[in-house]
Amino acid sequence: QVQLVESGGGLVQAGDSLRLSCAASGDTTCISSMGWYRQGPGKERDLVATITSGGSTDYADFVKGRFTISRDNAKNTVYLQMNSLKPEDTAVYYCNAIGWRRFAREEYWGQGTQVTVSS
Repeated sequence: QVQLVESGGGLVQAGDSLRLSCAASGDTTCISSMGWYRQGPGKERDLVATITSGGSTDYADFVKGRFTISRDNAKNTVYLQMNSLKPEDTAVYYCNAIGWRRFAREEYWGQGTQVTVSS
């Protein structure tokens, strides 16, 4: 199994930056991709960014040019660098991982970390 632990959330002002971290442990060799999702008050959980084991990235339109997803393979950690934060970025941010074990797809989620951006 895979365990995901997020950190780095907090309360910041509009225009500030934060870096979220997601540390993966357990059977991390099965992970094919990881990503960040967020869920704001009264909203659905939306994709923010993803990164594959090969390093390919994808971003939601509302964060392109502001957020960067990256990974440190040595530390089994994925990061989300968030710049130029806006109040509408306020949400609980969740780390996600997709793994494949004996051709079966497995999905893992972290506990979430709160990001609050004040105006």
